[in-house]
Amino acid sequence: MQENLTVLQRIIRFSAENRWLVIAATLVAIVIAAWTMQNIPLDALPDLSDTQVIVYSRWDRSPDIIEDQVTYPIVSSLLGAPKVKAIRGYSDFGYSFVYVIFEDGTDIYWARTRVLEYLSKITAQLPAGVKTELGPDATSLGWVFQYALIDRSGKNTSDELRSYQDWYLRYAISSVPGVAEVAAVGGQVRQYQITVDPNALAAYNLPLEAVIQAVRKGNNDVGGRLVEISGREYMVRGRGYVESIADLEQLVLMSEGGTPVTVKDVATVALGPELRRGITDYNGEGDVVGGIVVMRQGENALNVIERIKAKIEELKPSLPEGVEIVTTYDRSELIGRAIDTVKGKLIEELIIVSIIILIFLWHIPSAVVPIVTIPISVILAFIPMYMMGLTANIMSLAGIAISVGVLVDGAIVEVENAYNKIYHWQAGGMKGDFHKVRLDALMEVGPTVFFSLLVIAVAFIPVFTLVDQEGRLFKPLAFSKNIAMAIAAVLAITLDPALRMMFARIEPFKFRPRFLAWTATKFAVGTYYSEEKHPISRFLHRIYEPPCRFVLRHPKATIFASFLLVALTIPVYLQLGHEFMPPLREGSLLYMPSAVQPGMSVAEAQKALQVQDKLLMTFPEVDRVFGKAGRAETSTDPAPFTMMETTILLKPESEWRENPRWYSNWSPEWLKSILRTVWRDRITEAKLVSEMDERLQLPGISNAWTMPIKARLDMLSTGIRTPVGIKISGSDLTVVQQIAVEMESALQGVPDTRSVYAERVAGGYFLDFDLRRDQLARYGLTVDDANMMVMTAVGGDNQTTTVEGRARYGVNVRYARDYRDNLDALQRVLISLPNGQGQIPMSEIADIKLVEGPAMIRDENGLLAGYVYVDFDPSKVDVGGYVEHAKQAVAALVKIPTGYSVVWSG
Repeated sequence: MQENLTVLQRIIRFSAENRWLVIAATLVAIVIAAWTMQNIPLDALPDLSDTQVIVYSRWDRSPDIIEDQVTYPIVSSLLGAPKVKAIRGYSDFGYSFVYVIFEDGTDIYWARTRVLEYLSKITAQLPAGVKTELGPDATSLGWVFQYALIDRSGKNTSDELRSYQDWYLRYAISSVPGVAEVAAVGGQVRQYQITVDPNALAAYNLPLEAVIQAVRKGNNDVGGRLVEISGREYMVRGRGYVESIADLEQLVLMSEGGTPVTVKDVATVALGPELRRGITDYNGEGDVVGGIVVMRQGENALNVIERIKAKIEELKPSLPEGVEIVTTYDRSELIGRAIDTVKGKLIEELIIVSIIILIFLWHIPSAVVPIVTIPISVILAFIPMYMMGLTANIMSLAGIAISVGVLVDGAIVEVENAYNKIYHWQAGGMKGDFHKVRLDALMEVGPTVFFSLLVIAVAFIPVFTLVDQEGRLFKPLAFSKNIAMAIAAVLAITLDPALRMMFARIEPFKFRPRFLAWTATKFAVGTYYSEEKHPISRFLHRIYEPPCRFVLRHPKATIFASFLLVALTIPVYLQLGHEFMPPLREGSLLYMPSAVQPGMSVAEAQKALQVQDKLLMTFPEVDRVFGKAGRAETSTDPAPFTMMETTILLKPESEWRENPRWYSNWSPEWLKSILRTVWRDRITEAKLVSEMDERLQLPGISNAWTMPIKARLDMLSTGIRTPVGIKISGSDLTVVQQIAVEMESALQGVPDTRSVYAERVAGGYFLDFDLRRDQLARYGLTVDDANMMVMTAVGGDNQTTTVEGRARYGVNVRYARDYRDNLDALQRVLISLPNGQGQIPMSEIADIKLVEGPAMIRDENGLLAGYVYVDFDPSKVDVGGYVEHAKQAVAALVKIPTGYSVVWSG
């Protein structure tokens, strides 16, 4: 008999005969699983972002110059890199961003190495002064925590708080394991500003270059190796760092007859703010200093955030007097809610399934085994998930939840077979050993149960063929579901036999008192029924048999009715909406308006941002808001100045405005908590967003509403920050803008559209100095001589950097404001002639005029691009249905010229 057993039957017999060994091994596995559950990365969603590397360059030039000399050369050099799927470039004032998107599954560090390799070929060809670096090793979901430094005492200035953030707090939080970068935003960056009086320079017959050279040469420490004095070794230092305003004022420009001319004789030196490309607002109260913590890819988001919070608590005693750190975004709250929701539903499912097993098996000892097997299968599933690098999130836990109902199928089939075997064994006089009958029943169906559980997993094989975002979204679900099924299959032939053989019993208990013996017999022994006499089965047969016999007597009518029923569902199916995935309510909102016209100044952006935040704070559902216009000091934020984003942290829904229902006036709170799951008695999030959108209809501002994670994912994965967007690509930005504006007009008439905003990619404002080469030749000047004056005297440029302990501050040299704040003053800017021959005004060698040009240049795989952002009301229409109507509107009203392409995205 032993020789005829299959491999699986041998495993079942071994497990039944060595039950203590199997149970001990299971307990060890449970301990390991408990450790993995504590250490597996947690997040609300799978990371849907592509593998991407950001090439970040800084150069104080206009967007068109950066596009021509930095962005385009980098993009073109990287197009041939291996596994590159797409490249997007952004050229903004002073910054270039190149996003290199790799094929799905590419290792992030392999990708970074390849980008560095290809960059090495082009870096030497970039203009002098361009500072190029790679962005952090983080993904688009890396913004996990944000904070603001709030000074309610008024004892600290904005530049002092920004210095504290830049040179102390940032480093402390960056040291937290799992943090890739801490980006500063808002506040004033301290700068030494030397504002030169050109008339004073002319009086001393000095060129502006003399001031620049004095600043560059007047700020340095050097070393002079070693000297030996009196038997001791001394390290030689030359101390010349600038440490104060007085040090800069005393820098010598020239000396005649022992009388020096210093910087303070021709200029005013003061501390002032650095040029800003990003501002913030907190609760409508004005500009504050903030920080954005970016998590390294693959880290446990929840653990990283907890470590950040612990570090902040540790740093609180060292905060400047009167300053507190306020959390403006914390993803751990969403992660906690999401995981708790899935865990709660999983526990509910386990309880319900266990009750159903008890009812339908009607035999407590047999029901205990599948009830125990289910949680064990779930727990053990975390071991392979941890080893495969999967995170515990809504999708992976949902896969386990889906499998719970199927995990017990094998156990129930085995119990049903054992029922019949034992019932007939009892009816036949109970000949032979009961345990042998029980084991034979296990081995008879055990192999079939094993393979049946594995076959169910085959249904999810098509999920593994998905790629890109859909694959990253659904593969965790398929993996976790199949893992749980595989573990359940293994337990069906190992742990199940061990437990059943350990607790299987046929003889009733006979100890006293008898009622305890009777109770123990009912719970530990039970009564075995045949299928025909099982109480539940008999009841179900009565319900099932009549309709079953009816359809067997009328097979043709049944088939016809089935086809008719399927046909009736077709019109319903065609009316269904469709979208990639249902929205995840994050518990916070992101308001992302844009200025319709580019060129908004810092002051105007601050006003608009503060007005918006004040209006948002009037809603009772809003806890606090943190607004940002422009970009933070990080390569993961390519936002132009015209783009604003306000993170709206909402209060718990229990504190939202009431929407009275039929039960609101009379039912107690415990009953309300049950009824409101069906009849919601609070204002909905969609209604709240609609009210906010209506109140924030500000002139010149186009609104867009989303959520933090979704927006960050959309922006860095597709470049589109709204639910729907259109990318127009071509060779001429003026034509691209014209097409975008026409689409904006066409889409405004599409039903359920909340806002449409076409980027004015060619609508920026420029002050051009058109140099006249004949005049330059006449005065013996070069283009570089003239451009140096444009960059320094007019625009201002940092000429050196002070070293003040750990802090570093720029030293800027430029003409005083009165000499550069209008065209007439700019025409009188003096340029020194070679060899001290005097000075001439700028109007002699250049035509100065105000023109329009590209405010920000986008690059998609080498082609110039413009975006149209579309926001609609998702509570009234689905994404798929809206896009279909939008495409029809665009096709009817907009004609695309030859050589230009349109891609719908978002």
